[in-house]
Amino acid sequence: MKAIRVHHHGGVEQLRYEETDDPILQSPEYVIVRLKAAALNLADIQVREGITDSKRLSLPRILGSDGAGVIVALGSAVEELKIGDAVCFYPQSGCTTCWACRSDQQHLCEQPRRLGEQVDGTYAQYLQVHEQNCFKIPTTLAYEEAAAIPVAYLSAWRMLLTNAALKPGESVLIRGIGDCVATAALQLAVGFGAYTIVSADNTEKLSQALRLGAQHGINEGDHDITAEVRRVTGKRGLDVVVDCVGGGSWANSVATLNRDGRLVTCGASAGARPVTDLRRIFWHHLKVFGSTLGTRGELSRLIDFLESTGTKPIIDSFYDLADAGQAQQRLAQGRYFGKIVLRTNS
Repeated sequence: MKAIRVHHHGGVEQLRYEETDDPILQSPEYVIVRLKAAALNLADIQVREGITDSKRLSLPRILGSDGAGVIVALGSAVEELKIGDAVCFYPQSGCTTCWACRSDQQHLCEQPRRLGEQVDGTYAQYLQVHEQNCFKIPTTLAYEEAAAIPVAYLSAWRMLLTNAALKPGESVLIRGIGDCVATAALQLAVGFGAYTIVSADNTEKLSQALRLGAQHGINEGDHDITAEVRRVTGKRGLDVVVDCVGGGSWANSVATLNRDGRLVTCGASAGARPVTDLRRIFWHHLKVFGSTLGTRGELSRLIDFLESTGTKPIIDSFYDLADAGQAQQRLAQGRYFGKIVLRTNS
């Protein structure tokens, strides 16, 4: 099969489009999937550059945690799936023995095995994956849309619906709109009836967000975000803030929350060591939740939500598998809005 593999850490020139062995079933609980699409994540770039848990990575490695395709082979113990099923993937497995794995919380396992990192991923024409990590996709979604779901949309679901327990009518600010997780959070917040404010330093991204249902957009290059939120909310502040940006503006996110507000994060694109006034957190009874990914059960509920509401993941652009370097360059430049997707099979 054709795949994109990394043999050495470095720039996009290390992405090699090459022939490699087809995967074979190594366990009766596994299936083989003919991939149709793979969605990019910033973690793919970090793996390529060697800055993500590099001690646990072995090369060469096929990148990619997100994907969707059709099952073409089944292990002898697989019961819930059949050949021809269209599926996307929960991207992580655990050690199977720790407390997290025993409680079906593989995202908390201290020895995770994630597609595209510790095991070969989705930048390929075929993939071997455990049946438990396969989720049937609604017929209303294209493979490219289904491939966009697991990492970004599951992370957004975990933050907004599980951790922040967002309720209809509550106010939420989503910072850095256009980013994959932020855009997913916008769609979920709108779908759950929240009053949604978005922010970015890009006018076009704000306009796109307003077309998707955001009630208000704040250009952080032109406005003090704390003052603007106070103005928009009548000085009340916000119930929830989604901040996967971090950096020097983190304090502004905390300052926009009302009493008993919740801040959720799964990233730090602008810096991981922000200054925080802890007094504001305890004086105002604020809650701060960090997360990465979510559970299989949450992914199942997310897919049900997408199907019942007709919500489709936002796709920024498509590339052929052979053009993964160009796709990663677009991702690194930050000019995208939604997910960047590779078409892995013609």
